[in-house]
Amino acid sequence: MSIRVGLSVTDALLVPKPADRRLLLDSAAEAGLDHITVGDHISFHGGTGFDGMVSATSVLSTHDTLSVVIGVYLLGLRHPMLAARQIATLSQIAPGRLVLGAGVGGEDRSEISNSGVDPSTRGRRLDETLEVLRAVLSGEEVTHHGEFFTLDRARILPAPQPAVPILIGGRGESAIRRTARYGDGWLGIFCTPRRFAETRTAILDAAAKEDRAPASFGVNVWCGLDKDAAVADRLVGEKMQALYQLPRDKFRHLAPAGTPEQVAEWLNSFVEAGADNITLVPATTSMESAIEHAASVRTLLLTHHS
Repeated sequence: MSIRVGLSVTDALLVPKPADRRLLLDSAAEAGLDHITVGDHISFHGGTGFDGMVSATSVLSTHDTLSVVIGVYLLGLRHPMLAARQIATLSQIAPGRLVLGAGVGGEDRSEISNSGVDPSTRGRRLDETLEVLRAVLSGEEVTHHGEFFTLDRARILPAPQPAVPILIGGRGESAIRRTARYGDGWLGIFCTPRRFAETRTAILDAAAKEDRAPASFGVNVWCGLDKDAAVADRLVGEKMQALYQLPRDKFRHLAPAGTPEQVAEWLNSFVEAGADNITLVPATTSMESAIEHAASVRTLLLTHHS
């Protein structure tokens, strides 16, 4: 099994100077990282956010080889025709370099309701969105009459070549069912290696009943990285306290902290559980050290599993 290791980047990417973006992405590629992961929020916890498609475009148009994972895009808050057109256009400028992670949202229910979606229907809406999105991305004509969307002989051309993989984000039974039915794979976050392995097995079993075989299983992992393990622990604690209002002890079992060697050892359990792509969401002293330490983690994982 090949292992791909990438880096989650938001603030350092969304800057007005093109030269700064080029330096960041060139450094990541030269360090050997396989992909950049960008997030997506419309209005999160009082108004913060970043558009996943626009962020992905900035990477794909700035660098010639890096792949981008949108992990995850709040697809259930968008119309599937709009999302399909954006994906098709991105595929024209960077064929084969985009992976779409699709999620339902939910950490901030006002983000959902203020986007015009009833939070109580968001799961059903995402299911229908995925069904429509997959159909129109085939390039075929689609007529659809559902609970949320009505399409009459709709079509999106050119169809992406190669097809853009769709990874389903989320946890629990709904993520298992949704991945089995609609996904090319699953993208986990905030899960232990044991839960990751159990979910992967459940998805493969459920998909077999649908005559499908999702092939990619990835995980986004918040981590503190520094040459000093105590500093790394403090950095990730401060970062997640600010973002999620949670003390360090609440997520210590989900977010490793330490030297690259210590974090790589922690991540080995995910690879053994079947993870083929890992995105580090780093808390570090600088973006330069984030790239350096993430590249070290990648080298250690590849060496261990070669």
